[in-house]
Amino acid sequence: MPTTAVSVPGGSLHVVDEGSGPPILLIHAGVADLRAWDDVVPHLTRAGHRVIRHDIRGFGRSTTEDVEFSHQADVRAVLEAAGVEKAALVGNSKGGSIAYDTAIESPDRVVAVVGVAGGLGGFDGGETPEEVRVREAYEAVDSAEPFDAEALTEFEVKLWMSGPLQPLERTSPKLRARLFEMDLPLNQPSHVGGRQVRLDPPANDRLAELRCPVLAIAGTLDFTDCVVTAHHLETNAPDARALIWDDVAHMIGMEQPERLANAVAEFVAPLRPWS
Repeated sequence: MPTTAVSVPGGSLHVVDEGSGPPILLIHAGVADLRAWDDVVPHLTRAGHRVIRHDIRGFGRSTTEDVEFSHQADVRAVLEAAGVEKAALVGNSKGGSIAYDTAIESPDRVVAVVGVAGGLGGFDGGETPEEVRVREAYEAVDSAEPFDAEALTEFEVKLWMSGPLQPLERTSPKLRARLFEMDLPLNQPSHVGGRQVRLDPPANDRLAELRCPVLAIAGTLDFTDCVVTAHHLETNAPDARALIWDDVAHMIGMEQPERLANAVAEFVAPLRPWS
């Protein structure tokens, strides 16, 4: 597995680069690292793609000082280090927000975006009364004294892997253990994540600039905000469509990697080739 370290101002990004063909850059969720894509990558490389992924700052094996930084600039640094002029971006959750922001800020570098339960800067899809109670419980665990990083991580694993209103056992212990391993270091009080400079105005105010093809995938077992966001993009972005699956929650690439990879490969197939 070819890996490299890409230097960025105030930090270093751990990058994995596999396969050959039109490049796809995978951007992980805010409770994981690049290992969340482990089961997706082989399907995409077999479909004839070069697949690049990186740990965002302060996640996994990437490092950062307590500095201001832009995720979009980091994405460009990864592409430049890989010698990639244009890529399709696939982002899960926070990674989806980064992908949309990058496509708006650097449209010449992005051929398509697939948002996987992806966030959208400046947009709030709302929440149901049941989800309000879940959020309040989440905030209570996060602010508990004394702080318990393992308890918070266990709560997040249930929330994001199994689904906010689903039984914990909906997903396998193996999957939950994998997410727990990635998420626990992020909840340590000593964790340094840097200070993100956000796109201004935010992506939701600039959807007319999101001109590349967009596929917004969401699951109905996730927070309703993710489904609403997908439909919002389909309605308001120039070239977007929503794909809603009724049997997945937030970490779709871990739950159903082959299905997700097939959806990505099919979506970008008409755009081949790009470099």
